[in-house]
Amino acid sequence: MSLIGLDIGTTGCKAMIFAEDGRVLSQARREYAIQTPQPGWAEQDAEAVWALAWQCLREAVAALAGDPPTALALSCQGEAVIPVDAEGRALRAAILGMDTRTTAENAWLVETFGADELFQRTGMPVHTINTLPKLLWLQRHEPDLWRKAHQFLLYEDFFLRRLGGEAVISTCLASRTQMMNLAAADWDDDILAHCGIERSRLAQPAPLAGGVVGRLHPALQQELGLTHDLLLVSGGHDQACAALGSGVTAPGLAMVSTGTAEVVEVAMATPTLAPALRDGGISVYRHVVPGLYVAMTLNHSGGLLLRWFRDTLGQWEMAQATATGADAYDLLLQEAPVGPTGLLLLPHFAGSGTPTLDVHAKGAILGLTFATTKAEMAKAVLEGLTFELRINLDLLRTAGVQIDELHAVGGGARSELWLQLKADICGLPLRVPQVTDAACLGAALLAGVGANVYSDLSAGVAHAVHWRGRIAPQPRQADAYAPRHALYRRLHPLLAEILHAL
Repeated sequence: MSLIGLDIGTTGCKAMIFAEDGRVLSQARREYAIQTPQPGWAEQDAEAVWALAWQCLREAVAALAGDPPTALALSCQGEAVIPVDAEGRALRAAILGMDTRTTAENAWLVETFGADELFQRTGMPVHTINTLPKLLWLQRHEPDLWRKAHQFLLYEDFFLRRLGGEAVISTCLASRTQMMNLAAADWDDDILAHCGIERSRLAQPAPLAGGVVGRLHPALQQELGLTHDLLLVSGGHDQACAALGSGVTAPGLAMVSTGTAEVVEVAMATPTLAPALRDGGISVYRHVVPGLYVAMTLNHSGGLLLRWFRDTLGQWEMAQATATGADAYDLLLQEAPVGPTGLLLLPHFAGSGTPTLDVHAKGAILGLTFATTKAEMAKAVLEGLTFELRINLDLLRTAGVQIDELHAVGGGARSELWLQLKADICGLPLRVPQVTDAACLGAALLAGVGANVYSDLSAGVAHAVHWRGRIAPQPRQADAYAPRHALYRRLHPLLAEILHAL
């Protein structure tokens, strides 16, 4: 029996169909746009996302040679708000997590509840990313739509409503809204009452991670050419699904996902809600693995910074890659020094993420001389991003979060140089799974538990997650990078005033 993991990301969607042993049987991808009608706003046509995701599903299912799918689960971007009518159709563009229009609403939430009280209840620091202030904004600025809307959904429940008729949301994704009581795994009625949000206008929390929440509509089943029921199973937030798909199923294990941004998800047996995590904007929410929680860090730059460097300064390497089939990034880095560079790069090209949360921060490169080479600068990009990663890991560890091993996924997991840097600078061993599209695989594992293909998620990971290798820190390199990291920690405090003035 094959299993479908459907990933609804911020800029694109993927449908991947897996065999029980984790082999990819077929896949399809589509991209879609983000709209910015005003500065600081980020919206998306949810109906267009639905149509493109359905194209992916049809294409992936059509490409299967036998072994028809038995179950589907969703991995979704977090926090987006979609007002819908009684038929589940979007009434306006979705307001995305990256939207920053809710400063006034967050100030009201702090005045009404207190920042620490909200964090202790929900695990979500006060931030414009959250769903709750977006709903308050809709109340205040679009009152006619607020009254007209039947429900306010996120992408998981929006899709499940369209696929099977019931708007159901995983406790994982719901616990990222700032409206779910983290301990109770249910909507916090006191928060809802103070904010004028009726429980009936939100999706029903799924009773069980990896539990069956419906079946595909017969008409849609026919469109896919299926002759049997397709089970719909509770999925979760894309980063938590990626953590599952990379084998993060026990406390002390963590995933580092290096795509456009760089995200860390650390599994915990109990939620750590230390003030340092609140102040650093590190969210704590329910894992898709029952009984576990995750803490999430975010660096907005990630692989996007390396791509900027390639596109801006690597024109020759890009031309060579086109002509020879080589990788432009490998060409940029092939003459990089073995040890630390003579440079320090601050990777705040889109402001800083956790834990400094400085939206006015900018990037900087220090230590340039006439002897500096392009390869040295390229490696300095990797070093700066990895120093930033370690700052987040150090904060988690100082707050009492156990971190024993990193599992690397995303585009950055293809670079052996970058993986070794992460091991050396962070002082942690890394494991790299064979399937780096870990969010889709994690969703498929949840679908497999719902369809009784696996007895539980640990069994699913043991059966379907296979490893490409393990990378250990090199003591000599770790010692060489230690003083560089100490210097790096001083960069943002020293440069912030100048960078803000710029």
